[in-house]
Amino acid sequence: MFFNQPYYNYHPNTNQYFRVTQDTQLATDIQKAINGEYSAIICYKKLSKLAPATVESKQILEIRKDERRHFEEFNRIYVNLTGRKHSPEISEECPDTYNEGLEFAFKDEQETVDFYLDIADKAQDPLIKETFRRAAADEQNHAVWFLYFLTKNHRRSHCERQNAENYGAKGALNSTTLTLPKMLTYAIQDEYLAQARYDNILDAFGYIRTFSQIKEAEIRHINALLPLFDRYQVPLPADISQSFIITPENLKAAYAAGVEGEIDNISMYERFLTFDLPADVRTIFTQLRNASLNHLSAFERGLART
Repeated sequence: MFFNQPYYNYHPNTNQYFRVTQDTQLATDIQKAINGEYSAIICYKKLSKLAPATVESKQILEIRKDERRHFEEFNRIYVNLTGRKHSPEISEECPDTYNEGLEFAFKDEQETVDFYLDIADKAQDPLIKETFRRAAADEQNHAVWFLYFLTKNHRRSHCERQNAENYGAKGALNSTTLTLPKMLTYAIQDEYLAQARYDNILDAFGYIRTFSQIKEAEIRHINALLPLFDRYQVPLPADISQSFIITPENLKAAYAAGVEGEIDNISMYERFLTFDLPADVRTIFTQLRNASLNHLSAFERGLART
């Protein structure tokens, strides 16, 4: 695939002026291609962390492997063509949100297909032609994946916005009528949601003491609620909290999400406590409300530091 001799050795009969001019343009195009692949490698690592589903994250990392291979191949071609290495530069900054990142990646991959095919058409060496034609085919495949994820994400975002309004604390605060079974269901849904949120943040940003400690507290909250389901014969809802989790863009956004979640949680329990509740239920709801007040203070301090 790659060259052991300088490019001009393959075309000894080519007009010198034409060859030099062509080689110069080809080198410039390959520099641009190297910069594009370098930018994609960095961007797709970021996108993989922002992806809301593991299957999407893994596929984006697979796409990133292709880009790394292209990067290495283009660098070898450039060295053989010019006799020197190119120091890559980021050609365009990657967006900070997943949806914007998908749109950016889809558009970039489509444009790159045309660019690589143009290089293949202009290049005279068959090995360069073949390398860029294969790369163009890869980029077209990547574009299809990003379009699929983009379409899927639009549908998911719409459904999640609708379903989230009826789940956990938001569901409790939006409900026009509340019964004890509904309160217990909304309460444990919100504790599931909080635990899933903090698991996601710890996976995305590594160990953070505040989130780790509060995650452990959420496990205790769930364990405190579980006996009430048996005692009052309320069916335990399935944990579907993962379907509502979106990875924060940065640590500041993670703390902000924690603040918002705890405010909703506190408001939910305060609404529950306005009802005539069994003594044991009232005790648990009060304890969880008070714990959430402490969590809110911890997240507010973290938000102020970031």
